[in-house]
Amino acid sequence: MSGSQRQWFEFFAGGGMARLGLGPRWTCTFANDISEKKASAYRQFFGASPELKVLDVGKLSPTDLPGTPDLAWASFPCQDLSLAGNGAGLDGERSGTFRPFWKLVSGLVAAHRAPKLVVVENVTGTLTSHSGRDFNSIVRAFVESGYRVGALVINAVHFLPQSRPRLFLVGFYGQGLIPEKLAASYPTKPWHTPSLIEAHSNLPERLLRNWVWWTLPIPTQGVPSLASLIECDPTGIEWHSETETRKILQLMSPGHRKKVTNALKLSSPIVGTIYKRTRPNVNGVMVQRAEVRFDGVSGCLRTPVGGSSRQTIIVVAKGRIRTRLLSTREAARLMGVPDSYPLPLSYNDAYHLFGDGVVVPVVGWLENHLLQPLASSIPTSFEEVA
Repeated sequence: MSGSQRQWFEFFAGGGMARLGLGPRWTCTFANDISEKKASAYRQFFGASPELKVLDVGKLSPTDLPGTPDLAWASFPCQDLSLAGNGAGLDGERSGTFRPFWKLVSGLVAAHRAPKLVVVENVTGTLTSHSGRDFNSIVRAFVESGYRVGALVINAVHFLPQSRPRLFLVGFYGQGLIPEKLAASYPTKPWHTPSLIEAHSNLPERLLRNWVWWTLPIPTQGVPSLASLIECDPTGIEWHSETETRKILQLMSPGHRKKVTNALKLSSPIVGTIYKRTRPNVNGVMVQRAEVRFDGVSGCLRTPVGGSSRQTIIVVAKGRIRTRLLSTREAARLMGVPDSYPLPLSYNDAYHLFGDGVVVPVVGWLENHLLQPLASSIPTSFEEVA
C-alpha cells in the first residue's frame, strides 16, 4: 500500500490548510466544518468538494463517514483553551467540540474501522488548561480507544517568519511495531518543551504506559524573511494617515518607542509588526499599549473576535514611519498558503480564515517525517497487529 494514496478525514477543516500541508499522497474522503464562509473558501480552491459536509460535528455519526481512513485530523477550536481565552477548556462551547469529534473516532473503532492515525492540533494552552486536566482527558480518550499517543510542540518560526507554537497529539492505533527512527525513549528538543514535559509527568501511570515520544528532524532549510512576504501595494487595506500612525506611536511605552527611534537611524529599510495589548501602567491601571518588534518575526496571527487586536505592519525607511493593518494576502503567506489561493472578499472573513488555520509547511513537515512513515509501517489488515 506504500505506493498508493492514503485516505483521510479532516474535521474542523476551515479553508483546508491541513489538506494543503498533507499534499498529494493523501486523498480526503470526508471533510467537515460548521462555517459556510470557510467552506466557500475551501471549495473555491479545491473545487466542488462533495466530501465536505457543512454542519455541526455533533450532528454527525460514524455511519456518515466512508470506509476506514488511514488518518483522522482534527484542528478543533482553540478559544476556550487559549491562554487569552475564557478558561472554560473542554467544557467550553467551542473547544468542547473535541468530545463529539472523539465520539466519532470511538464509534469507528467500535465498528472495526479505526483510523490508523489520529492527529489533534490545538494551542499550547491545552497543556495547562484546568491545571492539566484537559490534556489528561485528551490523552485518556486516545488510550481508551486503543491508541498509543505522543505530543509535539511545533513552532511555525522554523518554517515561516511567524511565532506560532502549536500542540500536535499523534495517535497510533494498535500495538504494531513503531519504526525506531520515529520514536525516542526520552523527550527531545525543540519538539518537547518544558511545559509538555511537565504535562506528561502529571499523567497517571496507565496513560504513561501508552505514551510515545515522537521524534522529528530539525528543519535546516532557510526561512523567508518577513520583508519578502510584505506587499508594497497591499491587498484590501490602505496605509494609515500620518495622524493614525502618530496615535499608534503614542500608545507605545518608552522602551518600544526607543525601538522605533533606533530603526529610524538605520541606513536600510526595516519591517516590523505591532500588536495592541492591555498592560498595567506605573500605577497598576490597565491601559492599551502598542508593542513593536523588529526581529524579523511576526506575532502569532489571531482571529478578529473576542476583542483580539489585528496585527499592524510598520515600515521604517529614509526617516519615515508608515503603518497599516496586515493585509489578507500577507496573512495567507504567513500561514504558508500559496498566492493561488483565492481570498475571501471580506477582510474580517479572510483574517478569520487564516488566523484560525494550521500552518501549511508545519503539516507538511509532520506528514513527511512522521505521518507518512508511520502509515507505511502499519499493515493493511488490523488482524496482523492484533
